[in-house]
Amino acid sequence: MARHFVAEALQALALLAAVAAICEGQSRGETGTRPCDPPTPLGPSHDLYCIELIPAPGVRGASGRVELTFPSSPFTVAVTADGRSRFVPRITLMGLPAAQRHVAWAASPQMDTVIKLGAVHNGSVTLPRIALEKFVVLVTAEQSTRVREPTGRVVLRGQSPSTRLFPPDILEFSIGGMGRAAQTEHLDHAASGWPMVPMPPGLTMLPAEMALRPDVAPYLPADTAAPPARPRQVIKVANGDTLRLEAGLVRRTLNGRTHTMYAYNGQYPGPLIEAQRGTEIVVRFTTQIPESSSIHWHGIRLDNAFDGVEAVGREFTYHVRFPDAGIYWYHPHVREDIQQELGLYGNILVRPEYGPANREEILLLDDLLIGDSGIIPFGKESPTHALMGRFGNLFLVNGEPRYQLSVRRGEVVRFYLTNASSTRTLNVSFPGARMKVVAADAGPFEQEAWVESVVIGPAERYVVHVRFDRPGNVALVNRVRALDHLFGRFFPEVDTLGVVTVARERVRNDLAASFAALRRDTVTARDLAPYRRFMDKEPDKALVLTLETRGLPFVTERLMQLDSIYFQPVEWSGTMPMMNWASTGQQVRWILKDPATGRQNMDIDWRVPRGDPVKIRLVNERRAFHGMQHPIHLHGQRFLVLAVNGVPNENLAWKDTVLVPAGSVVDILLDASNPGHWMLHCHIAEHLSAGMMMHFTVN
Repeated sequence: MARHFVAEALQALALLAAVAAICEGQSRGETGTRPCDPPTPLGPSHDLYCIELIPAPGVRGASGRVELTFPSSPFTVAVTADGRSRFVPRITLMGLPAAQRHVAWAASPQMDTVIKLGAVHNGSVTLPRIALEKFVVLVTAEQSTRVREPTGRVVLRGQSPSTRLFPPDILEFSIGGMGRAAQTEHLDHAASGWPMVPMPPGLTMLPAEMALRPDVAPYLPADTAAPPARPRQVIKVANGDTLRLEAGLVRRTLNGRTHTMYAYNGQYPGPLIEAQRGTEIVVRFTTQIPESSSIHWHGIRLDNAFDGVEAVGREFTYHVRFPDAGIYWYHPHVREDIQQELGLYGNILVRPEYGPANREEILLLDDLLIGDSGIIPFGKESPTHALMGRFGNLFLVNGEPRYQLSVRRGEVVRFYLTNASSTRTLNVSFPGARMKVVAADAGPFEQEAWVESVVIGPAERYVVHVRFDRPGNVALVNRVRALDHLFGRFFPEVDTLGVVTVARERVRNDLAASFAALRRDTVTARDLAPYRRFMDKEPDKALVLTLETRGLPFVTERLMQLDSIYFQPVEWSGTMPMMNWASTGQQVRWILKDPATGRQNMDIDWRVPRGDPVKIRLVNERRAFHGMQHPIHLHGQRFLVLAVNGVPNENLAWKDTVLVPAGSVVDILLDASNPGHWMLHCHIAEHLSAGMMMHFTVN
């Protein structure tokens, strides 16, 4: 009887996976032409960013679609301060009776929230932006387009892709069937030495998920008598200076528990290196950690011979030049899923010139995965968390939890933000304080812009100005909308990274007037103007971001196929912890594919002439086994983000890392001015370790 029930449950899961595949196939046009079929190859996923409008019963001849585009913003994905995706709906209608007036509406599935989008007609029109998670779009025939709520007949209707998430009553059938019988596959790993990973609060896992363990040996550095870590120091370097950096073991105490970790020069994070533009220095690097290591000078356009070279014989001498002002960082490029996570990273500030501020703070943001017995071990032979990357549960700012800052009322603080986490994309803000973004990875924006929050993917950097004009405590928070995959629901996650205490005493030098103005950087705008002619150019190169798997546990394969019915633009949180943890680089291969040649990863060998800008299209494949965002980083170069899903970027800035949302297309323009052999890769540490990198040469 039990076996029969298990068989039925597994058949049900297979059926649901087949339904997901059918939905996906329809998005590719396998059942004929549909309003949301992709018009061109290598375009954004219409299955995730298009709503097909279906005629209501009795309505004939009418049809349409709603394309969901991201509004132009400083970031490649637009969200509210609390993490809800923002979309600009562009509606295209056909066959509406010309004699009638029509109005478009967006509403929650329960119709408890109804938003008037505006009058519509045959043809295309762009409607006001919306920020709803699961929603429906209605087109009604009205007596007047001035109505405030729908009263007329529904002519067309459609549902957002997120409404395809399965309700609990469908999945509840499978819970009992995935019990003890399904767990036997991995019972032999119960004594493998792996501790249990922490569960996100409020989430329910299937019994078979709870039995999963990584099929590699656990690794942590030995518990030695290492010295305690020290706070980072600022090292100001001048032209010709020699800097010594040593990677070694340290002890760190976090939340009352002591851990053996890594550090540069015994400091956590590593020393803050401050230089003037044009400075050249020598860095003598030695390593005392158990593994071989290297230093990658992230974002620095240095000579190719010193780009992340491994320290052979435990030492290497780097010659580093700093041609561009901005905020950069350094970290290993050997098993960074271990070494970077354990503390090997630090910032580099090449002194820039921005608008006025009363003070500046340089913040390295990170998260660390800690269980009941300490840091969750890493995979020795291959990385764990290979599907989604290693989400942490302890947030760190400059290596410490609970960041604190005291300011006077009215102070304008310049924050340099760097995301050093393995996989987590952050949506950070200071609720109650006004904030504007002034610069990106490698330079200022053409125009400062007001923002509610900063979306910052792994390895990205942003510079923001924040004015604290009210006394009291202002939290630095990460607010996102996570997805409960079992029950198909969105829920809020709010993590406080630190607190800014604002005194009643006013700042002496009040910068209210300059802060209130959105400064235009005329030098940057003039320098970037010649690149705008490439906006409409066809791409010179393209890369498809996808993956393949082999040997995953049966329950993981079935549930992940079911989950593929919908992907969020950004996977904000690790809400599939067991399946993610148990996936290793031996089972998951993340892929960069050149569609022109079919070559993948390190078999790709692009060659581009120096001095000619190269337009590259990054296509995040929706059909991947697990679609998620990828922060794509180019070594030794800089680029401009030209467009996201075809929407032109109105405010350019030099970058070296770009977040590509799930199912999206991002066009970048490479400034191929630094000759040498370079890498392009995903900066999710586990994706890189699972193969997601390629080679290109600037001749």
